[in-house]
Amino acid sequence: MATERTPCGEPRIADAGRHITVYGWVDHHRDHGGLKFVDLRDRSGILQVVFNPTTAPEAHQTAQRVRQEWVLRVEGELRPRGGNVNPKLETGEVELHATACTVLSAARTPPFPVNEESEVDERLRLRHRSLDLRRPRLQRNLRARARFIGGLRRAMESLGFFEIETPMMIRATPEGARDYLVPSRVSPGRFYALPQSPQLYKQLCMVAGLDRYFQIARCMRDEDLRADRQPEFTQLDVEMSFIDEEDIFAVLEQVISEAWEEAGFAGRIRTPFPRITWHEAMDRYGSDKPDTRFGLELRDLTEVARGCGFRVFADAVARGGVVKAIAVPGGADLTRGRIEGELTGVVSTFRARGLAYLWRREQGWEGGIAKFFSPEELDRIAEITGAAPGDAVLMVADRAAVVAAALGALRVHLARERGLLDPDRLDMIWVTEFPMFERDEETGALAPLHHPFTMVHADDVELLESDPLRIRSRAYDIVLNGREIGSGSIRITDPEVQARVFRALGMSEEEAHAKFGFLLEAFQYGVPPHGGFAAGVERLVMEGLREENIREVIAFPKNQQAQELMTDAPAEVDPAQLEELGIALRPRPPSR
Repeated sequence: MATERTPCGEPRIADAGRHITVYGWVDHHRDHGGLKFVDLRDRSGILQVVFNPTTAPEAHQTAQRVRQEWVLRVEGELRPRGGNVNPKLETGEVELHATACTVLSAARTPPFPVNEESEVDERLRLRHRSLDLRRPRLQRNLRARARFIGGLRRAMESLGFFEIETPMMIRATPEGARDYLVPSRVSPGRFYALPQSPQLYKQLCMVAGLDRYFQIARCMRDEDLRADRQPEFTQLDVEMSFIDEEDIFAVLEQVISEAWEEAGFAGRIRTPFPRITWHEAMDRYGSDKPDTRFGLELRDLTEVARGCGFRVFADAVARGGVVKAIAVPGGADLTRGRIEGELTGVVSTFRARGLAYLWRREQGWEGGIAKFFSPEELDRIAEITGAAPGDAVLMVADRAAVVAAALGALRVHLARERGLLDPDRLDMIWVTEFPMFERDEETGALAPLHHPFTMVHADDVELLESDPLRIRSRAYDIVLNGREIGSGSIRITDPEVQARVFRALGMSEEEAHAKFGFLLEAFQYGVPPHGGFAAGVERLVMEGLREENIREVIAFPKNQQAQELMTDAPAEVDPAQLEELGIALRPRPPSR
């Protein structure tokens, strides 16, 4: 009969007197006057083991040669620790007095400490990820992630959803990012794509009458990486039939909040989530993923600036631009050097041509541009921005999109710098009524802001041919503390509206059928009204664990260059594999 294993983190004072067997890694080891102490660690926690040369000489002799990260099997009796309780350990009231010890695996000295949270170069951590994953923080993170995903599944199932797996090798369709392509051996010259999302398949599930679909879906996108983005990621993917936005909002609010609590994440999610339209978010915060935990809201000074003597402002307004400002409470401490250096550097990243500024003092306004405004105009600036004596007013004049992006980034920069972010606060909000289209900066062509199957707002359908950039869509995002968590929409099911959207995008009927014919054909056989949502699991877990980088909540992540350093992927392949696939590589250009 196999010996029953007791996890290292389970024993408690009530278990004293039991004989148990534990397995684990040596976390620490030390000698105290002939007694050998070993802290044995597994996924569940740490248990102190005592090796006594008098009562268990063979076990003690074995323990004398163990080193950190060796793997042991230990049998013994649990005893109270008496006055030597360790309050830092959940097992700290007991210890295991060993009667037998077996070395299951010796270990080399690790390249970095595994049993402590010291700073380690990330390249080294990712190169030795299996060792990195032994560290307490990552063990905690992956346990919490597992609990969160389990909570999502249970909550979805309790609401009548059932999980359906969609294919991982699909036809390439336009989804906003580059596809990862998979060549077909049996169809030379043809390729699958790895899914950026299960978008079209989950809509086909609605056509199939499956009504309430969900999936913990793996998705892949070949795009530039950042702190909250990886080339492969996991999302809670949802689709529902015979619903509107309110149904989707209610489901996501319940599911996320229940899973959040089950995972033991910090903070409490308040429901229902507040809602804000895209236009209001851009107007007040300069971002479609606004952080609403602090003020520093954008205020419109365009009308004040229209007739002022400051030529930069007047010219910007005359060209159809806007002038907006942020009032910084206590901003009198912002020096001219900091504003013209550090803060101007922030806004110039977003193509703003400069950052104007004023200080409101007890005795009046100061700043190089104050002389260009009349006393009445300065009073109006104070009224609009809410600036009080001791505050600074920072202003940008440019095209509306540039002003929003520049001041939106500046308000977040200032909030971090000035300690305005409450780390314990959770602001989960819905951003609604996104624009249907945007203009591609490189080509100038119209492109869907979400995807071309997003339903047009009922009041804006007639703008499809005349003014498409003014059209609102029935798309919505969840934003948590300034980070986009996920997005969704009500889908187009009217063939006429879908055809008009394709035409607005410059897509012919033939091209639409070449790319989406399977979906359009399915819609000819009775399609229910439907909509859905996709929430980024890693981003939610990041926020729940207060992590700043998505790599800290993924077992085997890629680095900033989309490389997996542990296995050295991506890597060259055997030329025979390429030949079998009918693929020839171009010669590399000579290095300079």
